[in-house]
Amino acid sequence: MTAVTANQPDGTPTWVDLGVPDVERAAAFYRAVFGWEVIPGPAETGYYSMCLLRGKAVAALAQPPTVGEGQAPQWTMYFAAADTDGTAKRIVDAGGELLMPPMDVMGFGRMALAADPTGARFGLWEGRDHLGCELVNEPGALVRNDLVTTAPDIARAFYHEVFDYTVEGNPDMPGADFTFLRRPDGHEIGGIMGVPDAPVSMWNTTFEVADTDATVRAATEAGGTVVHVEDMQYGRIAALHDPFGTEFSVITRAV
Repeated sequence: MTAVTANQPDGTPTWVDLGVPDVERAAAFYRAVFGWEVIPGPAETGYYSMCLLRGKAVAALAQPPTVGEGQAPQWTMYFAAADTDGTAKRIVDAGGELLMPPMDVMGFGRMALAADPTGARFGLWEGRDHLGCELVNEPGALVRNDLVTTAPDIARAFYHEVFDYTVEGNPDMPGADFTFLRRPDGHEIGGIMGVPDAPVSMWNTTFEVADTDATVRAATEAGGTVVHVEDMQYGRIAALHDPFGTEFSVITRAV
């Protein structure tokens, strides 16, 4: 278990939220899968519901007016940024696109939404009253984010330029086009997986669970579908779709 009590270093995945056409339906699904308590946020935030684990924020669900024409819902991952405006400029200078320029979210923090040159969307979060995920790396909480893309070399150069990540190969996966992303202090924040036939480039969100197979059963009983389940050197992992077609992953990490 890791409790987060201060803003994370720049470039650390620090928050995740999901825009869906029906928050109540999504809340029922993720409650069944992860045991989350889902409570409405302050009225001034609109239909933005916080997902809590043991009373600590781990994610959020939102009901936007539209999800986006022709665009499937997806979890949005936010990188910590001590200076959202400065990081937003680095994104543009590195060839990315600002989908939503930096803006204050009342006293909770400052945010921006962007897309990298491969088209993968992500956010920036400069925490104030709301730090982001208050629990990570435990069952029911965020454990990992990896970029799946058809253009891994472009992505590696972009994220290195924006966040000063170092990019390292993975000797445990010699047959895969996978590289680790590490902050300047050496901490691993995720990775980039090159997949030539990927339909889109996107950041995949992975939550830790105590029992992958039990979680898969809970997800299917709650209206989700299974993409695949497999064992790998890091644990037993499953890719799932929620009732709206949102893909996410769960893993029981190897001991």
